[in-house]
Amino acid sequence: MKATIARRHPVLALSIVAALAFAACGSGEPAANGTTENNTTAPAKAEVADTEAPAATTGDPDADYTGSYALADEEFGTMTTVTVADGVRTIVSNALPDHEVGEFPNPGNPNTISAQNVSYEYPADPVYVGRATNAMTPGVAVNGVKFEPATAETVTCESGETFRVEALQDIYDLGLDFNNAHVQPTGEYHYHGISEMLVNAYSADDDLVHAGFAADGFLMYYSKSGAYSPSYSLSADARSGTDCVGSMALGGEAVDVEGTTADGTYASDWLYRDGNDGDNLYLDECNGTEIDGTYAYVITDEYPYISRCLNGEFTATGPGAGPPRASSTRP
Repeated sequence: MKATIARRHPVLALSIVAALAFAACGSGEPAANGTTENNTTAPAKAEVADTEAPAATTGDPDADYTGSYALADEEFGTMTTVTVADGVRTIVSNALPDHEVGEFPNPGNPNTISAQNVSYEYPADPVYVGRATNAMTPGVAVNGVKFEPATAETVTCESGETFRVEALQDIYDLGLDFNNAHVQPTGEYHYHGISEMLVNAYSADDDLVHAGFAADGFLMYYSKSGAYSPSYSLSADARSGTDCVGSMALGGEAVDVEGTTADGTYASDWLYRDGNDGDNLYLDECNGTEIDGTYAYVITDEYPYISRCLNGEFTATGPGAGPPRASSTRP
């Protein structure tokens, strides 16, 4: 039996078989492997042995989410199992978070949260290749809810430019709640940025909180002290584009783009700068760095928030997959 980890309340006993028998109400796009998807202390190695995780309870600083475990939350309906075997980490979840969420539907998001039947297979022994490849869904949180920082909303111009709208911005209301998350038309809840409630649920005394798993198998952390800085800054160039129209949640309305200032509304407003500066711990293009001798990703409060690309071996699928845009790097 795997360890069943209680989340803040008394829960039903959960066997592995029961945890896999979720009532699915919808599914999303293919995961990175083609299956259905919808410091100060860190592990010295990203590799995980084919062993069971020790029993753990909420708030236990010795809780280990790098091996096999099962989560069940009676109040929020969360059911997630993670199995590590034969070099593969298999995550099966109903994609319901183990914390409070905002009100859905809401004026910016007309969708209702529903249980899913999602699964992911990630390498348990990841291989770093250093070739940044874009990923629409770069990973999944330890509670089984996916990270999906980019959006489907765009502004497209007759002059040829396309601007992908950022979820975390102040111009367009995409209906995000206080967890920096909202709901897809399938009913799947997902994070566009860090959730304070997620951090609090899995936080111990260390600065780095193990928040999730990347699709290439490396671990994803959040630094409570903000010790790690993204290597992105806003472009100083004015935007160009004429006869532009917004898609989806933007209602097909005309958008004034030509000559406007980059302010973070669109992903292309941000430019990556290669290289560190001073004593700050700057992250690479994919918000990754080496922690205790092992590569890992850090979720940040600033853009890109959650890694938009991955540096390990994985199969990229979905909108926006592939090498990062050539214009994303500057000296």
